[in-house]
Amino acid sequence: MSVRKICVVITARPSYSRIKSALTAIKNHPKLELQLVVAGSALLGRYGNAVDYIEEDGFKVDEKVFMVLEGENPTAMAKTTGLGVMELSNVFYKLQPDAVVTIADRFETIATSIAASYQNIPLIHIQGGEVTGNIDEKVRHANTKLADIHLVASEDARERVIKLGENPEMVKNTGCPSIDLAKEILESPNLDFNPIHKYGGVGLEIDWENGYLVVMQHPVTTEYDEARKDVTATLQAIKEINIPTFWFWPNVDAGSDGTSSGIRTFRELHQPKNIHFFKNMEPNDFLRLLKNSKCLIGNSSVGIRECAYLGVPVVNIGTRQNRRMRGENVIDVMYQKEEIIKAINNRLQQKYFKSEHIYGFGESGAKIANVLADIPLTFHKTISY
Repeated sequence: MSVRKICVVITARPSYSRIKSALTAIKNHPKLELQLVVAGSALLGRYGNAVDYIEEDGFKVDEKVFMVLEGENPTAMAKTTGLGVMELSNVFYKLQPDAVVTIADRFETIATSIAASYQNIPLIHIQGGEVTGNIDEKVRHANTKLADIHLVASEDARERVIKLGENPEMVKNTGCPSIDLAKEILESPNLDFNPIHKYGGVGLEIDWENGYLVVMQHPVTTEYDEARKDVTATLQAIKEINIPTFWFWPNVDAGSDGTSSGIRTFRELHQPKNIHFFKNMEPNDFLRLLKNSKCLIGNSSVGIRECAYLGVPVVNIGTRQNRRMRGENVIDVMYQKEEIIKAINNRLQQKYFKSEHIYGFGESGAKIANVLADIPLTFHKTISY
């Protein structure tokens, strides 16, 4: 029996939680061989060294690709993507995979898609067909058109991919693998570690055990010059509301320098006593932290996906998650301090939300591995438009 070599490319911190359960299922499947490539900001210390958590979880990393250019602006993003195409092309030539997996919609994921599809390697896209704000939507749909097999996270997304002209037989609703992790947390929700003692971070040792907030705010690449002002509004709101808060560092996107410098400046000038800052956490620990929080604030997709399943209240700020399907747990506001405070107070009054299965039921990893073991692997489109 021939074993299919499935090469998965992880380019950033959030991509690991998006694919972790599928990596395990691929690794354990008798018809599949996992080839793992870690690239981009997932290799960088200032974004949390996601590669360390990947290796600690027992995954063998076959190749590491350093491709992030300094600058954190649109030009640096474009050059990072171009460098990624060149480096990943060499990696795929060396590994000779039977198929390549690209994940979701981060700007640099298009490099994986180009490097694979231009070399006639079947391309599998995870989480296509969704709509968002930001550059992400363009990248997501571009990945879809380059991909041969589509493993989407919802029925709405499946219908959209088919409307884009893709063969319905090659579009499978497997749900989102990150919901598999969320399901584990729901089954064992207690916060069994001290976040500050385990992960360190920066800031005072806040009194979090009687309740806390979590903030994760990224820059919006199409509004990158507003990043510093936007994060300052959120910082002011969190300081004023004066509830212990765990704040996570932004992704490597255009504008992340503005977000980071805004955080550092605010921290130096105001020395907030209720905020503790982290770069990263192991995915299960992060979800357990979320599950036990009073509310998530910011613009991360974790508020739209995992928090809907976990029933965690969310204040979603700005345009980054525009038009994405969301649950009753989410309230949307813009970057205005008073608006953010009002929305947080609203969510605090509604402490409990039912678990919603918008992005799956927690069985995605196994579904993905089974599809990859049996679906025909092609590198050209066979449907007429």
